[in-house]
Amino acid sequence: IFDTIGTFNKYFVEIGTEDGSECNTRFLREKRNWTGLMMDGGVENNKINLRREFITCENINDLLKKYMVPNEFDFLSIDIDYNDFWIWKSISSSYQPRVIALEYNAFHKPTEDKVVKYEAQYKWDGTRYFGASFLAFQKLGKSKGYTLVYADKSGSNIFFIQTKILKDQKIFFKNIDNNEKLYRKPGYGFMLFHGRIGPIFRKGHKKDLLDRSFVNSGI
Repeated sequence: IFDTIGTFNKYFVEIGTEDGSECNTRFLREKRNWTGLMMDGGVENNKINLRREFITCENINDLLKKYMVPNEFDFLSIDIDYNDFWIWKSISSSYQPRVIALEYNAFHKPTEDKVVKYEAQYKWDGTRYFGASFLAFQKLGKSKGYTLVYADKSGSNIFFIQTKILKDQKIFFKNIDNNEKLYRKPGYGFMLFHGRIGPIFRKGHKKDLLDRSFVNSGI
């Protein structure tokens, strides 16, 4: 994406990184000389500017201000396994990342508008009850001035670019803004058991035994 649209300041913000060894910005930081802020609820490493912060809708903008994040920067990534939709919605319009990546809930069809109920202190329990659907994120992106351009093949991450950039640079991506064609089913999973012929894997996360309901994005 950045080879196509170029960069502004090579600054990133990634929310939800664990120790920073498996995250969306590691390659940019280690191989492309980017700098930025990483935040995670359980880990801190000042050497790579990874700060231990539990992110909520109520504190996200104060934290961006606290760590002196520039108003315009190249890349925002959010993957906190539960409140991703609500965190992005809560980020002030004064912050304008050029590209955004988010984890979406691929268990929902691309035509379904579904989001978890907001609970500030909730931590994901490993079930299918997390995040938001493809369509819910697409609607939120449009309301914030972003266009859907891509989803990775694992059914994990969805990518947006500022609509203004696409228009100004006259850039067109295949299936741009087409949620049904860009959507991918869950390509991740876990091992159910190890049989005679080897391990048996299940696609996606385990079922939510509490059968909790999702809400509409309201957009």
